[in-house]
Amino acid sequence: MLPYPVFLNIAGCRCVVVGAGAVAQRKAQALLSSGAAVTVVAPVATPRVELLSVEGKLQWIAEAYQPAQLDGARLVFAATDDPELNQRVAADARARGALVNVAEPPEAGDFAVPATVKRGEICIAVSTGGASPALAKKLREQIEMVVGEEYGALVKLLGEMRAAVEQQVKAQNKRQQIYEAILSSDVLALLRDGKPDDARRRCLEIAKEVVAKPADETQ
Repeated sequence: MLPYPVFLNIAGCRCVVVGAGAVAQRKAQALLSSGAAVTVVAPVATPRVELLSVEGKLQWIAEAYQPAQLDGARLVFAATDDPELNQRVAADARARGALVNVAEPPEAGDFAVPATVKRGEICIAVSTGGASPALAKKLREQIEMVVGEEYGALVKLLGEMRAAVEQQVKAQNKRQQIYEAILSSDVLALLRDGKPDDARRRCLEIAKEVVAKPADETQ
């Protein structure tokens, strides 16, 4: 059975990571990058987790795990090196209505964290359902070679244009044609060459050209 893919908005949500080794550290940092309110539970933490705690970027509870530490959590990550403890954390998380990710054994969790490629506001996720993390990593590396940083710049540019286009171009089909024309143009190449101002001007030119066309020429 295939997993159900979804992107979660966890900004401001309490997320608890039980464990503070290298795996737990990666989980915590990824959660922080998504704006979560992160709590790490572990008697001993990595230097990086300690520093993030000192800087006030996450809460570190330097104690042995207790179920009450999961209260109010939206997501829970059982990331210790003790499979039995991880399964206990998973059961406690579900009892509180939280979704749980389990490092070991992964099948004990409710969701897997995919390999991701991020380019600005673009996020591409790759998962093999836990069957082969190595393959997921390889696919991610191949995507990274194809989808460069210019795509992040492009989505930012399109986002900046969107409000003006929505306000000034009332016909939905014209708006769609503007975006399609931009994506088929040299705008991406201009961004790849480090020419954002030229790319912005080109987008505006394309929008004006599409709007100026008679309806029978834009069908």
